[in-house]
Amino acid sequence: MNLSATAAETLRAALGDLLDGLPPKQAAQAVDRLIANYRGATPTDAPILRDRADVVAYAAYRMPATFEAVRSALEAFADAAADWTPGSHVDVGGGTGAATWAVSATWAGSRPVTVLDWAEPALALGREVAAAYPPLGDVRWQRARVNTSLILESADLVTVSYVLNELAAPDRAALVDAAASAAQAVVIVEPGTPDGYARVIEARDRLIAAGYRVAAPCPHSSACPIVPGSDWCHFSARVSRSSLHRQVKGGSLPYEDEKFSYVAAARFPVSPAPSRVVRRPQIRKGQVLLDLCETEERLSRTTVTKRHGELYRAARDADWGDAWPPAS
Repeated sequence: MNLSATAAETLRAALGDLLDGLPPKQAAQAVDRLIANYRGATPTDAPILRDRADVVAYAAYRMPATFEAVRSALEAFADAAADWTPGSHVDVGGGTGAATWAVSATWAGSRPVTVLDWAEPALALGREVAAAYPPLGDVRWQRARVNTSLILESADLVTVSYVLNELAAPDRAALVDAAASAAQAVVIVEPGTPDGYARVIEARDRLIAAGYRVAAPCPHSSACPIVPGSDWCHFSARVSRSSLHRQVKGGSLPYEDEKFSYVAAARFPVSPAPSRVVRRPQIRKGQVLLDLCETEERLSRTTVTKRHGELYRAARDADWGDAWPPAS
């Protein structure tokens, strides 16, 4: 079994064990309320996760999706920095630690890790869940407010996942600047919505201004070719649905797709993809249509047909978010 699958299955099992002691109706009600809070347009001035019941319900509902989205972003980053492995990691606003699990699923071995969050119940639960996975045995769970006074310890990697949407503009800017000052690499993940994409672009611009090179998803560090307001760049990660997912959302599918936007950038040389598949490929008889973001700072559609031989077979296997063409 590969590293990512091992982490994902261990995480799902640990979360399932936590739910055993929480009445299903209470869990569903907590998730409904918390989702409404997280989707609100106004930044919060108090922790949204207030107590253990909140944290258990939301962790069971959201951690697998956050894990898969961050893992997808990290995998793209690792492809662009094939000879690099983080020796240390700080997860800002990490809550119950989904991004920490994703880092462990991307790079083998253990490393000093600090998870910062202002919700003590989330940190406590994160510590409890991580006990099921030996590579996370030495993680430091530390309470901290994420605002303009934030100062981060130096680390090879700083992750910021699903956090910017909770912050006012000055705090968002301060967080990105603090991450840029502290880290060799920064990975930021937000919901795959127009607003989430806008926050990612804002962060991307600040990282580039601080001297970072974009490693993924963009094949360049120039301006995004998407005309503001016309579209947004986002990707999709497949997530196995738990019983709580099905209870809250209904439906019978054993999975759902988590939409996310992200930027991964580094202070050291990276090798971005020649181009990136930015929409789900359209497979038609004898041809595949690929929408690409290219090195030349443009969006294009390319048609790959049977005449292209091996490239056509690769196009049929290509997925939304993949590098194109695939590495030989």
